[in-house]
Amino acid sequence: MPLQVSDYSWQQTRTAVFISVPLRGVSVRDADVFCTENYLKVNCPPFLFEVFLYAPIDDESSKAKIGNDTIVFTLHKKEAAMWETLSLSVDKEMMQRIREKSILQAQENAKEAMEAKAGARREDQKYTLNVMMKIEEEERKRIEDMKENERIKATKELEAWKERQRKAEERKIIQREEKLYQQEKQIEEERKKLKHKGLTRNSVSRNLATKGRNSENIFFEKLKEDSIPAPRSVGNIKINFTPRVFPTALRESQVAEEEEWLHKQAEARRAMNTDIPELCDLKEEEKNPEWLKDKGNKLFATENYLAAINAYNLAIRLNNKIPLLYLNRAACHLKLKNLHKAIEDSSKALELLTPPVADNANARMKAHVRRGTAFCQLELYVEGLQDYEAALKIDPSNKIVQNDAEKIRNIIQGTELKS
Repeated sequence: MPLQVSDYSWQQTRTAVFISVPLRGVSVRDADVFCTENYLKVNCPPFLFEVFLYAPIDDESSKAKIGNDTIVFTLHKKEAAMWETLSLSVDKEMMQRIREKSILQAQENAKEAMEAKAGARREDQKYTLNVMMKIEEEERKRIEDMKENERIKATKELEAWKERQRKAEERKIIQREEKLYQQEKQIEEERKKLKHKGLTRNSVSRNLATKGRNSENIFFEKLKEDSIPAPRSVGNIKINFTPRVFPTALRESQVAEEEEWLHKQAEARRAMNTDIPELCDLKEEEKNPEWLKDKGNKLFATENYLAAINAYNLAIRLNNKIPLLYLNRAACHLKLKNLHKAIEDSSKALELLTPPVADNANARMKAHVRRGTAFCQLELYVEGLQDYEAALKIDPSNKIVQNDAEKIRNIIQGTELKS
């Protein structure tokens, strides 16, 4: 049970009350002070001091000072008057009501203080936000003003450049007109000279006309006879053509297939689709499928695969008989993971790369590899292995294709073992 402290002392003026409470060993850390306008309590185990004040005080402006085993309270009165006593004489029930009322009042005061603090914090945040928004708005306006000034400056420079170009063009036109005028003047002078010479020649010829008319007729007849060329001599011109050398040995009897392949290539180069609506809008080089194929190859080398596909698409619309267009577009689709389109283009390339001859062997091998790669990325390893084996039949010594085919076989065997 706590020990009630009764040996305290107090003094007063009309506006304040001073209470001195001796507590042995008291410190700021251990003392618990509770004060409202009608109630004062100090709890410092094992000591307890409480007093039910005679009149209300201003608890916000009142102070407590702890030190030298003593707590000194300075309580400011709400009304300036002298108190008859420090503490009211009340029974226990009244004491309990005062305590409860004081606690409720303290809680309400604390709640109001927290709300006021939160309101102040919100106001501070709002003010800070407004300041930041104002700063950002000023910065945005400054940037926009800079952009506008730069735009005006650039416009003025452009207008000045246009004016210089216009003046330079006018000077060129004037110079050109002066040059044309000088040329016309020279031509006119030469024409006058020629006309004067012609008049002189005509007068001389008229004087000689009567004398030499007969001789003139004889001269012209002779000249006419001399101007007729002699008949051409008949002869034969012999033309020798260089025989075509095929890369395949004659014993393998692929001359017919080579000729068919060359004939198909020639027809493919001549085939041209002129029904494209935008054909008239294309430049002259853009109407050439070979130029578009080279353009697509350059774009592919720079990893601009979508642009390369567009070039191949236009080339195929112009000429859909060239197998390399489909083969190169399949490579682009592989890079972009358009696997079904890569399979479709590789199949179309293989369809056009017939009959199978040594001249198109490399292209057929690439088509099989690209289609097999697309199948494997779709996890269709059996179909992919078939294409890789077909590529190896064309080029059995290709180490890269051999290694990839072996990896696919290992994947298929591992899948079968797991299942």
